[in-house]
Amino acid sequence: MSAKQFQKVHTVIAIAMCVVLSAISIPAVAQKTDTSDKVRINLIHSDNLIHNKTDSGEYNKFIGAVILQQGSDTLYSDSAYQNGTTRNFEAFGDVRIAQQDGTQGTSDYLKYTAAQKLAFMQGNVKLADGKNHLECTELTYDLGTKTGVYDKGGTLHNDSTTITSNAGVYNVNTKNAHFTGNVFIDDPQYNIHSEDLEYNTETKVTIFHAQSTVRRDSGRGLLQTKNGTYDGKNGIAHFTGHSSIWNDGQYIEGDTLNYDKHTGYGLAIGNVITWDTAHHSWMYCGRVEYRQYKRTSLASINPVLVQANGKDTLYMRADTFYSAPMVLMPNGGYRAGYVPKPTDTLKYDSLKVKEKVVDGHSVRADTLIVDHEFDDVQVPRQSTKYKVPASKTDTIAVVKQGKKNKNKKKNTELADKMAITDTTQADSTAPLYFIGYHHVLIFSDSLQGKCDSVSYTRADSLIRMMYSPIVWAHNSQITGDTILLQLDSNQLRRMYVPNNAIIIAQSGPAKAKLFDQVQGKTLTAYFKDNTVTKMIVYPNAESIHYSKDEKGYYMSVDQATSTRMRIFFEDQKIRTIKFEQDWHGTMTPLEKADLSNMHLSRFKWLIEQRPKTKEELFQ
Repeated sequence: MSAKQFQKVHTVIAIAMCVVLSAISIPAVAQKTDTSDKVRINLIHSDNLIHNKTDSGEYNKFIGAVILQQGSDTLYSDSAYQNGTTRNFEAFGDVRIAQQDGTQGTSDYLKYTAAQKLAFMQGNVKLADGKNHLECTELTYDLGTKTGVYDKGGTLHNDSTTITSNAGVYNVNTKNAHFTGNVFIDDPQYNIHSEDLEYNTETKVTIFHAQSTVRRDSGRGLLQTKNGTYDGKNGIAHFTGHSSIWNDGQYIEGDTLNYDKHTGYGLAIGNVITWDTAHHSWMYCGRVEYRQYKRTSLASINPVLVQANGKDTLYMRADTFYSAPMVLMPNGGYRAGYVPKPTDTLKYDSLKVKEKVVDGHSVRADTLIVDHEFDDVQVPRQSTKYKVPASKTDTIAVVKQGKKNKNKKKNTELADKMAITDTTQADSTAPLYFIGYHHVLIFSDSLQGKCDSVSYTRADSLIRMMYSPIVWAHNSQITGDTILLQLDSNQLRRMYVPNNAIIIAQSGPAKAKLFDQVQGKTLTAYFKDNTVTKMIVYPNAESIHYSKDEKGYYMSVDQATSTRMRIFFEDQKIRTIKFEQDWHGTMTPLEKADLSNMHLSRFKWLIEQRPKTKEELFQ
């Protein structure tokens, strides 16, 4: 037989063997039926087959357009090398795995473990399941669970979203992926950087397990957390563990943060700090909920408002703080808009997420009537108490002032419910006002105060102290039904007491218990560098003043009444009292005066209630 005839016969035999093998499983090694079915691999096609038998076992080598099949999974490659005993094989060149549901994997090289249906893919690896495409240099893919694992860098493409990481696990069935090591998520709506997170390509919900940053709105919004979830489709964040949100100059951090981008609603619980960069103000509290679009907030659990400007920082504490933007008036000025009242219903939101419910606490909403003019303030009426529950609801109901009904039983109506779906934006340029309810303390280096309720309006930097207000400035104490403080760059410029005013100034050492006193219906005080320079008391003015000689020795006690008094100060002490209209007075030598009874009718020295340090406000 010639060489040419021998080659022809060899080719015919090889083709015949391929035809036979295409209808049977390989290799034909007798094993138990259940094991054989589990790892059975069928040869569908190969241009050439080489079968080798050695001392270590039998091997099959397939060359040219190789097609192998195990169950519903099919392998394509240029060539393959199979262990006849274990049925494991290696595939080379244009490797492709095709699964019945359309999932496909491609690579330059593949090592396949038949019993576990486990494929190790290497070189230009791609795993595609419809709109999701995973690319990496190496991938271990479980065809049974449809889970791919890589640890040498990879990229997952999902619609317009791209995720890159050093390592990752992707489940084709659930669409869940777990990425670790320098993770980046690039989406048209947001960007995420993390060291450890989970991501679902269908829901676009991200679960954070390490320090992570979410940037959105072209960098105007910044969210940072170590634990929690972020719904990329709906812009809803629920962060556990201390986290923060930065949005257009507004900053908030807390142990738990919830935020809904669509509604602009946010809730922070535990060690909360909010920061308004434009107005140099902070709020410290245990809980705050806010409406981004309406620019309203409700802070509770020991809230402290801090206003910093210049050298002197002002601290205000209350049981509850409510804030909202002021309303622009036709004359160009601003006034406070909605002010909570006793008939209001205030409820906490929580975005319907699981959280520790904070116990409800009593909060009294006072009727505060705020006018723009400094000297025209109506004193609020005594209010009643009502409960503010800390419940899981999806709305916050508040009210604004309404018309009186015929029976005159109510002067407010439920007119502004601030529903969670209301995204109407408030005036972003309007200054805010703050209402503080109960156990109010005020502290700065030069001024301290105490009252039951307080309001602060940024438009005119005016603080209104209501219900048993007390102000201390250096060695002086001022009380009245209501006290108004006019600030300028956080420095006190003017004070106004519209009713039952009295100022008491300690004269001499504390143990002497001597007090200069002036009282009347109204009191207006003027300050420079946070130090009082003069006062006007009008009408029904009364005074008790301890006069001294040029050497500073006490001479007498001067008592006087007048329609109007002007008091001038020097070195934080009364220097001169000028009486105007209907003046009557007496002068009693000090040794003849009944010092223990030298008190005006409204005299109450309340120095023990004075805040000594700012730390007292945080206790």
